[in-house]
Amino acid sequence: MINKVIFALSSLLAVSASANQTVEALPFIDASAIIDGKLDDPVWQQAKKIAINNVTWPQENTPSPVTTTAYVYENGQSLFVAFKADDPNPELIRAFFRDRDRAWNDDLVGIKIDSFNNKRSAYQFFINPLGVQQDSIENELTKSENNSWNGIWDSAGVIHDQGYNVEIEIPLRVLNFDDSKQVKQMAMEFLRFLPRDQRLRLSNMQISHANNCWICQMPQYTGFESAKQGNNIAVIPSLVLSKSQSRDIDGSDISDWKDNDSTEPSLDLKWAITPDTTLNATLNPDFSQVEADTGQLSVNDSFSLFFPEKRAFFLDNADYFSSHLNLIHTRNIAAPDFGVKLSGSKSGHTYGLFLTNDEHLNVMVPGNLGSSIVSLEQKSNNAALRYRFDVNDGLSVGSTATLRDSDDYKNQLVSFDAKYQPTASDTFNVQILGSNTNYSHAFAQELCDGDDGDCATLPTEVCSVEQDCDYNESVLRVLEQDDLNGLGYLVDYEHNTKHWRAFTSYQSYGADLRADMGFMSQVDFNKFLTGFEYRWYGEQHNWWNRARWYTDWDITHNDDGDLLEKEVQTNLAIDGPLQSFIDFGVEHRNRRGLRHNKASLQIDNNSDLFSENLIWTYMEIKPVSGLFAGLNLRTGNKVDLANNRVGKMHFARPVINLNLGKHFEVNFRHSYETLDADGAKVYTANLTDARLTYQFNINSYLRIAVIYTDIDRNVSNYIDEVDANYKGLSTQLLYSYKLNPQTIFFAGYADNGYQDDDLSRLIKDEKTFFAKFSYAWLM
Repeated sequence: MINKVIFALSSLLAVSASANQTVEALPFIDASAIIDGKLDDPVWQQAKKIAINNVTWPQENTPSPVTTTAYVYENGQSLFVAFKADDPNPELIRAFFRDRDRAWNDDLVGIKIDSFNNKRSAYQFFINPLGVQQDSIENELTKSENNSWNGIWDSAGVIHDQGYNVEIEIPLRVLNFDDSKQVKQMAMEFLRFLPRDQRLRLSNMQISHANNCWICQMPQYTGFESAKQGNNIAVIPSLVLSKSQSRDIDGSDISDWKDNDSTEPSLDLKWAITPDTTLNATLNPDFSQVEADTGQLSVNDSFSLFFPEKRAFFLDNADYFSSHLNLIHTRNIAAPDFGVKLSGSKSGHTYGLFLTNDEHLNVMVPGNLGSSIVSLEQKSNNAALRYRFDVNDGLSVGSTATLRDSDDYKNQLVSFDAKYQPTASDTFNVQILGSNTNYSHAFAQELCDGDDGDCATLPTEVCSVEQDCDYNESVLRVLEQDDLNGLGYLVDYEHNTKHWRAFTSYQSYGADLRADMGFMSQVDFNKFLTGFEYRWYGEQHNWWNRARWYTDWDITHNDDGDLLEKEVQTNLAIDGPLQSFIDFGVEHRNRRGLRHNKASLQIDNNSDLFSENLIWTYMEIKPVSGLFAGLNLRTGNKVDLANNRVGKMHFARPVINLNLGKHFEVNFRHSYETLDADGAKVYTANLTDARLTYQFNINSYLRIAVIYTDIDRNVSNYIDEVDANYKGLSTQLLYSYKLNPQTIFFAGYADNGYQDDDLSRLIKDEKTFFAKFSYAWLM
């Protein structure tokens, strides 16, 4: 009892100190610790000791059950941090050899650094007890974390019979900071994650759950008087070798393989022109992805799938380009010959600009009921600009501009946005955008052909009557005028306290709005949303630690006032023992089907209004070290988009991630979906994504990935002609060695094949052997 009283009093004092913005000094020591995880260097005795003694999640500022101490100092070139993480049961420590950024579920220690001390973003560096690195950037403006960002830093970990130690060195050139000041001030948080029955977040600071901005509450540290960023030049040459073969298996001679051998050198340059401005340049870049994307099942969807960016050139300072809406989605840029990017931040001003060309042109054609992506074999130019000014701690304003153009096509967009936080619990977001798009008739013809449209209904001077394809209403729209000028806006407000949250938003996107550089899959809609969430917090002795009830209601019309969708949903979620989580919800939705007998993405007089009722649940558990199991279930009546009716849908997605020892991991994900309508089956779809990885050490691994798709359709229950069966198989064998995120070696083999009604068996149509090497020179 006495300990609890003392801890409560210390908590009040800590909160008071935080409110007064107490600043502590970090020592300068002209020495470099050896990063080996042993903590036996004498320099650590001179470092600042910081206790990590607060449970900040799922509880709010309760005493830590374990002892953790951080030792911190800087030498003008690097920030050195050591963690001594005691554990009364070291056999329960969860730590595995994994690839970088894949150990987030392990025991971890780490540090968050707001290097500009502007409460807008923070670098995150985390390490598991074996030294595996995780890093990311937390963006307070968008409330997101980008774990695709990779810095070059050093770490090592050692497990022993009292717990484990970790040492890290973060070169200051990895951070963006203002070195014009003699004494620099940065906000930092020192952390430990303890995953046992609960996953405890331990911190050196007190965190108020009533304040939605956790970066804003980080304590401040001064020092770094001799720290200079210098030019920080990085030169990264790369070489990609590939030997690929492809064939047309729908043709008459499937034995006719076409060879394509490629040797592609490339060069990347990173230069800190000033301490506040960074230039990235790339020549003949290899923008291919080495690792296969996670398989996604799309069998009864009208909107395009989203895939995240994974390429280094676009990921560096990617948060500088973020706004409330996704207006810069760089996966649209497929194969550039060059790229130039300029980014920086100083005195509250943050900016980013990039220019690239592209050998291909991927164009999203959006409607109010769906979207499609058309890939054209023609060159394009791409540019994006983002600027943000942080007026004060509570107000940020920004602007985004993008441009894409080709010989007979141009899309321009300009946007203005603001985020205002008058209190710790209230947030207002506003974004206004306008676009101008010009498609020539020849370009629209290409879109029509690429979208498999029925051009017989289009003007004869644009599409030939002999063509047989289902047209896209959005394409027809642009053929009727020379230019499209579209407007859109977003307004939202949120009040968020410790126990409850209320929110409302309104979005309006005009029919002619286009954000071709971004990911905007729906236009011609006006959506109002409002909702509420209530949270309960358990005590340390409860079997549950957190519960929340959520509900929202939304309604969407097009610009003509026609109802597109009206939905109400509610769900109850509970975090329980063995790191378990269960979420149960129900939904009722009225929504439009797609045009009968047309593949249009727009509402018209033939679009019917249907009612959907769904029940769903998501469950996951991490009962022991190295095991994760999850299950997503949905059932109810759902619109059959291909046939403009309602059917009965069942969906299941089990996920299992299993470690067999410290080095071998199995990842299995399966998606199953079936739909019945009018008393008969419509389709049954299965997608399996299985990956086996042997991680030799923290630098290298061997992985095999298999993605298999099997879709079985009842052709007699479809209006239009479809394949009765489709099977697809992709496999990849990959060896990876990473000295750091930019000095890497990859070698592997990948192939693809499929089977449809015209083929008697699954046949490969592509196979590739590839190797990639890059080396980073840092100056």
